[in-house]
Amino acid sequence: MDVIFWIATNIFGQAAILLGFIVLLGLLLQKKSTSQIISGTFKAVIGFLIISAGAGVITNALTVFEPLWKEVFNLSEEPLGNFMGQEGFNAKYGSAVTLAMTLGFIINVLLARFTRLKFIYLTGHMMFWTTTIFAGIVIQTAGDVSFGKLVIFLAVFMGLYWTIQPALTQPFMRKIMGNDNIALGHTSASVSLLSALAGKYLGNKENDSEKIKLPKGLEFLRDSNVITALTMGLLFLIGAIIISFKDTPGSQALVEAAGEQNFIVYAIIQSFTFAAGIAVVLLGVRMFIGEMVPAFKGIATKIVPGAKPALDSPVVFPFAPNAVILGFLGSFIGALIWLVILGNTVGYVFVPTMIVLFFHSATAGVFGNATGGARGAIIAGFITSTVVAWGQFIMVKMLLSDTIPDTAMWAADSDMFVLGPIVRWLAQLLF
Repeated sequence: MDVIFWIATNIFGQAAILLGFIVLLGLLLQKKSTSQIISGTFKAVIGFLIISAGAGVITNALTVFEPLWKEVFNLSEEPLGNFMGQEGFNAKYGSAVTLAMTLGFIINVLLARFTRLKFIYLTGHMMFWTTTIFAGIVIQTAGDVSFGKLVIFLAVFMGLYWTIQPALTQPFMRKIMGNDNIALGHTSASVSLLSALAGKYLGNKENDSEKIKLPKGLEFLRDSNVITALTMGLLFLIGAIIISFKDTPGSQALVEAAGEQNFIVYAIIQSFTFAAGIAVVLLGVRMFIGEMVPAFKGIATKIVPGAKPALDSPVVFPFAPNAVILGFLGSFIGALIWLVILGNTVGYVFVPTMIVLFFHSATAGVFGNATGGARGAIIAGFITSTVVAWGQFIMVKMLLSDTIPDTAMWAADSDMFVLGPIVRWLAQLLF
């Protein structure tokens, strides 16, 4: 058990190590030279860590963006009452979660080997959080489930999910990527599918977000780095100006965080920091994919013939960078709308986790653009905010209220919200 726990924590729980190991194995199976093996493995790990570094920069900027707009709307986090919490939950059920995650991955590989669903899910950090959230729902629903039953249920459910999810999104991935080399392995799949379908019927495919004609003086907007900085700059600037005229404890705390720097200047710097994070992520994607896809052929031909790697959501960002921003804008507007509606209807203070909203709406925006152009990308963002807002309310209030509602407010994602009620139903049926 200790060995399995160590493997689950240090390999499957570390996405860069897991993917580096996959690349290493693929190159060894192809009998590449020592130089090629070392170079390919190291560059894949470095590329993935560049993605993680860029995501960290984005996250840091969003940790300013989120409280800024919460203060603009006079929102505060709602007390959750008595609950186990992530630390206590990990102490009691952490080993079951990691073991289930390991066995679930093995099931995924076996299904890829012996069925026509040739997808291997490689987004390690999402594997952990999805398994954790679903474990929380099972415990909330069925009480103190035995270790063995919890592991078996989660392993089978996760193995099926990690195999079927990439298969469902692959028809649209082929359209986005222009080939069939890689798949999407991310918890934004549900909103991406909904967005692709909505774009088909409500969008305009001919008005591709990447082909929008701009006046000569506005051609700088074709640069994804510039449009990202401009868009986020406006949002940060508007929020900062409003905060500067408020005299609440929350606004004072935000201003104090800027130190001696003017708060408006501080906010603008954060918008450029966000744009820099996006640029870093895109660089890492190119470097990582450049090594991952060729190496994966070794696994595809030797262990799982015809297999495709299912990878994290940023792999689609370079193919429609304008759609990434349009998707986020749609989700941001939608989040503001749902903040007001949820607060005034069910009395729930929706915490619009911008990290989740960005990565999910950005991915959905690319899918929506593929079938419905720029309009499809914006609609995709609104769909994402709708699923996240109402999903968070249902998850926190009904599915995880006694276990890990705190985790659901920042680590739960679109697919978890969509599949959560199914997990609860199965838990009621089987335990």
